[in-house]
Parts: sequence; C-alpha cells; structure tokens
Amino acid sequence: MNDSPADRTRSAPTGRQGGPPLAPLAAVSLGLLLAGVIVGVAIGGVMPLPYGAAADILRYVHEHHGAVRACAVGTFAASVPLAIYAATVSTRLRQLGVTAPGATIALAGGILAAGSLGLSGLICWAMSRPEVVVDDGLIRALYYLVFLTGGVGHIVALGLLVAGIAVPSLLLGLVPRTLAWAGLVIAVLAELATLVLIWPETAAVLPIARFTGFVWLIVVGALLPKRRTDRRRA
Repeated sequence: MNDSPADRTRSAPTGRQGGPPLAPLAAVSLGLLLAGVIVGVAIGGVMPLPYGAAADILRYVHEHHGAVRACAVGTFAASVPLAIYAATVSTRLRQLGVTAPGATIALAGGILAAGSLGLSGLICWAMSRPEVVVDDGLIRALYYLVFLTGGVGHIVALGLLVAGIAVPSLLLGLVPRTLAWAGLVIAVLAELATLVLIWPETAAVLPIARFTGFVWLIVVGALLPKRRTDRRRA
C-alpha cells in the first residue's frame, strides 16, 4: 500500500510495443493515392504530361478544377499513413536487432517520401484554385513542381525506404530472401527515376517504381516479424 510511484513503475511489465500493423498502413496509403487519381480521371480525364504541349496543360487546369483538387486531396492524404509506416518500420527494425544504418535510412527515406508526396498534394491543391492560376507561366511552374515533388522526388525517396528495409532483412534473414532481393531491385529502379531529370522520356519508370514499391511495402509489412523468435519459429 505504501509503494512509491517509482516502485510501481519498476514493477510494471516492460513489453515491447509493436506499433500499428505495417501492411494496412501501406495499403491505405496506396489506396488513397489511387483513389485521388481515379476520381480525377473520372472527372477530367488523364492529366497531360508536364513536358507535353503547353496548350493541353493550360486547358486541363483551367477547365477541370475539380479533377485537380481530387488528385490533390488523395495525394496529400496518402502521405500521412506513409509517414507512420516509416516511423513504425524503423522502430521494428531496431527491435529486431538492426544496428546498421538501414533502420535510419528507412526512416529518412520514408519521411522524405511522405513529405514530398504531401508537398505535391498541397501544391496541386493551390493549382486547383481559380484565383491562383490566373497566369499561364504560374500554371506551368506549379505543374512542374507537382511532377517533381510527387514524381521524381517522392519515388527516389521511396527507394531509400525500400532499400533501408530490404538490406538488413536480407542480411539478418528477417523475410524470405526472394522478397528481400526483390526489394533491392525495386530500390535500384526507384533511384533510376533521377534520370527523368535528364531524359524526360524515361518517365515510364515512375509509375512502375511507385506501384511495385508500395506493393512490396505491403507484402514485407505483412511478413516482417515483431521479434526475432517469430522468424526462427517460421
């Protein structure tokens, strides 16, 4: 009856907290991103490429404010569960005994990927406002910023998140080797998205790296154990 708060704290169980489940976080992030794109396409059609004809870009932005706003909301919303995923998987890796920089690389890459995605959504939302896009030059500038932050910047950072998980998982045997090697391939593909800044024609790599990266995060989130003993039993 006379135990002090400190005594009660010491006697309390100190089990590890696993955090939210990883697979649903990645699935929700991908779902929100796809939902924004699908709604936007349903309202105004496919958005033109930023390095395409200027007249097509200007016409789309001026005539389809609702479509641009739908893409903006979905993109920004998708950044939130992605940031939570990065923080959770970084902690999980440390709990599994990862002392190399992989866990920190995963955290840094995930935060950068989520931040780029969120920034892209906010810029896109500003571009959906009729009172903002009154100048053609401003529209082109905002359109390029949306592409750079939500495309190249986001996907290169996403590759760091995938690599930060795949490398220690491969070395410590946390997930099947085939899955870990697939993650390394996806990470390299995502880093190659930097070439889009030099050759815009290579932009086809962006949706491939984005989709495969998110699918890999879902699968590895479902298979990554919470404790090393879980992996040994498997």
